[in-house]
Amino acid sequence: MSQEIPDYRRQLLICLFLTLAVLAAFWQVKHCDFINYDDEDYITENSHIQNGITLEETRWAFTTSHAANWHPLTWLSHMLDYQLFGLKPGRHHLTNVFFHIANTLLLFLILNRMTRALWQSAFVAALFALHPLHVESVAWVSERKDVLSTFFWMLTMGAYISYVERPALQRYLPVLIFFALGMMAKPMLVTLPFVLLLIDYWPLQRFRQKRSAQEIQTDSHRPVSVDKQKGAAKKKYAEKGEAKTEKPADSKYRWTLIRPLLWEKIPLFALTALSSIVTYVAQQKGGAVVSIEAFPLSDRIANAFVSYVIYIRKMIWPNDLAVFYPHPGLLPAWQVVGAVLLLIAVTLIVIWIAEKFPYLAVGWLWYVGTLVPVIGIVQVGAQARADRYTYIPLIGLFIVAAWGIPEILKKWRFRKEVLFASSALSLLCFFIVTWTQVGYWQNSITVFSHAMEVTTHNSRAYINLGAAYNDLGNYRKAIEACDEAIKLDAKLEKAYYNRGLAYSRLGNHKQAVEDYDRAIEIDPRHAKAYNNRGIAYDILSNHRQAIGDFDRAIVTNPKYAEAYYNRGIVYGRLGNYKQAIGDFDRAIGFNPKYAEAYYNRAASYYSLGNQRQAFEDLKTAARFGNEDAKNFLRSQGINW
Repeated sequence: MSQEIPDYRRQLLICLFLTLAVLAAFWQVKHCDFINYDDEDYITENSHIQNGITLEETRWAFTTSHAANWHPLTWLSHMLDYQLFGLKPGRHHLTNVFFHIANTLLLFLILNRMTRALWQSAFVAALFALHPLHVESVAWVSERKDVLSTFFWMLTMGAYISYVERPALQRYLPVLIFFALGMMAKPMLVTLPFVLLLIDYWPLQRFRQKRSAQEIQTDSHRPVSVDKQKGAAKKKYAEKGEAKTEKPADSKYRWTLIRPLLWEKIPLFALTALSSIVTYVAQQKGGAVVSIEAFPLSDRIANAFVSYVIYIRKMIWPNDLAVFYPHPGLLPAWQVVGAVLLLIAVTLIVIWIAEKFPYLAVGWLWYVGTLVPVIGIVQVGAQARADRYTYIPLIGLFIVAAWGIPEILKKWRFRKEVLFASSALSLLCFFIVTWTQVGYWQNSITVFSHAMEVTTHNSRAYINLGAAYNDLGNYRKAIEACDEAIKLDAKLEKAYYNRGLAYSRLGNHKQAVEDYDRAIEIDPRHAKAYNNRGIAYDILSNHRQAIGDFDRAIVTNPKYAEAYYNRGIVYGRLGNYKQAIGDFDRAIGFNPKYAEAYYNRAASYYSLGNQRQAFEDLKTAARFGNEDAKNFLRSQGINW
């Protein structure tokens, strides 16, 4: 009697393996800190996130273009994390890991459901789970949008398969809902309707013939394989003693089959168009879209072609991975021409042999198509490319490998043994590199120091390293890092700003003002530079100039709570307590947990003789952690 493990138990064992593999590879993230690259905007300095999920903050999430993105579901996700975990970074990181696990399991189950190819589906999911290029999406808290949007990508695909099996409006609605939710997590899903058309071709084979629900259900119990269908057809003709002839009607009716597939996706394409417009407006408003002057269109197109090839190389040999890759500008002609010829050749070949090997065309076009929004034609940021951009696209290349390699080895004598050994070895290697790469994400110092080691002319790494040294109080090293960044590019306002901050904390406020001047000259809308120059002027007893800078910071960012607070401090020094209270009110309005604002508003109320309100503010300041307020209330025997 056969002792073969039932299929559902195999699936359970594979799911268990995938879960444990992800946990083992990424468990270090629980010890990782937030980093000073987007994490401030998304969590650590974002008062909206730290207010938790409220009606007002939910409205903010759906209407803001903060961080140059419109992704309300991502904001709500961070709000929930903050409500549950506060500013404990390890918990935020583990949430990303659990989403990555969910995405891995869904990918496996969905591929297996479509193809009934258990081991190929498992291999694709394992590559997705353990590939080092995916570390950035999982180990970077700000990339919650990657893992969260992919979760809804997978749910959309699962709902779509259910709809294909039994087409009905009530089965189409979940497709629309999951797709819309995914777009609200990250607009990367704009390419999903295109991918659904690809899986219509293979493995669902909706381009070839119309099938009834009963036929689809019957097929769900066996692999959907073009080769097997062809083999069965040849066998049928052989049994009848007839020569097989091609059916010319097959191509005749192909458009009649494709047209309904396009029509049924019109609502998805409409949402895609809407999301693309909203995203572009949000990124332009946030200043993330880089001008043609910074990177000419020819340089962008050249970099895009080369990036396609570099991603493939890094998929096969993932070395020198960094949080930021500087844009190279003008690339050597041989690199660009070589990349273009390679991409064209591969595309033509996979299309030419698509009838025989449909998975090659689907996998390759999945990779090429899903990278289009982030390949850099519309330049967002100053990077040449980013590991996080491959989170979804690499699935296409994994499909090519999982189905293509067994096909290449099909005539080998020890095919199964070779496939098992090579798969296990590649996954083990990827696991080791991923585990090592996660270690570089311990904090801002480690992640940007590593970036400097594996890249050249990386001014971004120097800038963020300087900011990290500032946070640690190592101001001399911060100045050195900023000096290096300025040597690479003298037009980096953040380098001057961070160096000014370091000089200010060393007590050299005149030098700090000079650096803030330079930062503002480069970027006249640098609200933080105005705010910190105002603080320096206040320390230098130039109070009127300080108020002027706080005014400019507020004009640039009308919701800048710290600028209102600092202006209130200066008005208090000048004895204008009513004006000070007004500024503290505004600071508290934008940050209801601003303990220092409550404490200083209490001092202003006390100076005006309003002791009752002063004590109320002191109690609130104490509840939010202000130690001076706590000590004063203790000395008065007052319980807050």
